[in-house]
Amino acid sequence: MKQIIAVIPLMFSAGLMSFSASAAEQDFSQCKVKLEKAAVAQGIQQSTIEKGLRDLKPIKRVIKLDRSQPEFSQTFADYFNKRVTSKRVAQGRKLLKKHRALLQKLQKEYGVPPQYLMSFWGLETNFGGYKGKMPVLDALATLACDPRRDSFFTQEFILALGLMEKNGFEPQQMVGSWAGAMGHTQFMPSAYSQYAVDGDGDGIVDLWNSTEDALTSAANFLAELGWQRNERWGREVLLPSDYNFKYLGAKDRLPLSQWAEAGVRQANGQAISTPKMDAALYVPAGQAGPAFLAYENFNVIMRWNRSENYAIAVGHLADRINGAAPLQKKPPLQTRLSRAQIKALQQSLIDLGYELGKADGIMGKQSIAALQQYQRSQGMIADGYPSEDSFKALSIKL
Repeated sequence: MKQIIAVIPLMFSAGLMSFSASAAEQDFSQCKVKLEKAAVAQGIQQSTIEKGLRDLKPIKRVIKLDRSQPEFSQTFADYFNKRVTSKRVAQGRKLLKKHRALLQKLQKEYGVPPQYLMSFWGLETNFGGYKGKMPVLDALATLACDPRRDSFFTQEFILALGLMEKNGFEPQQMVGSWAGAMGHTQFMPSAYSQYAVDGDGDGIVDLWNSTEDALTSAANFLAELGWQRNERWGREVLLPSDYNFKYLGAKDRLPLSQWAEAGVRQANGQAISTPKMDAALYVPAGQAGPAFLAYENFNVIMRWNRSENYAIAVGHLADRINGAAPLQKKPPLQTRLSRAQIKALQQSLIDLGYELGKADGIMGKQSIAALQQYQRSQGMIADGYPSEDSFKALSIKL
């Protein structure tokens, strides 16, 4: 009798797993039907649709990766130090020399300096060393069938089918990131369709195998996003010891003359120049870490990838490739916070009456502003950073 009782839970568990797997397969099959109808409605040829959907499979790992993007889950030090390395700087300088003729041509045509194209290339795929191995159609379909951002990825999936149709790509050729980004510079299908350029003149826009196509496309993309000729992305700065962080983040863009009057100086201690440009202040690791004044081209980089950490890494790597020194103030080593811990902090602030939207586990602009208000009310340094002191003040255990 004991043996029979012991077996029942195992059988029941196995049955649940089988039912769950079967249900997931059924849901994906139904989603494939929706994707096919959407593709037909947007004019994709039936032969392309059949080829693209024939062997389509969901990828469980894609959903996991979508929920833990490093741009939003790592500390600034973890993110920055893994991406802006001496090895990557040296490789960027080497490739800048190798492709100088092409890069100078692109700068003249699109206004984007060579070091920035090298930086994007380096951060996206380590200069083509790793372009991703995920089947793009499978990854996009997986995300299109997930309710979090289904509309966005449905459109990206259809555009990927359009790229197959236009360029004669086979599904197995189209490999990339978990999110469906492709080639040397990791273009999403929408960017590929709208901004990719045939840089080598062979009649095919191939971002996987043509460096000329990839770099030309990147320059065109940045120009279309609003790149400002003859302006840099931003710079590391030193804040006065008594800075109160009244102005912080994208919402507080001030003239450089006003930052100078507030005592902000270059990282080397010299006074900042004050051309008629606006800048915003960023402290990605809080007051304990480096500070940056960012200009309009920082916002352009953010239109490529909506992460402040990414934009700072791109900008500083470009500076280093162009001969600049490392950061004067190294990013401090800080405890990596889980999404659940950030949610707890956000919910505590909401419970205290601070408006920041939904507790989603991501320290966005509203959450930073709310935390600043709370820190200021407690007589703390109001840098908006979720420090251990902030958790302690809110009675949240780490």
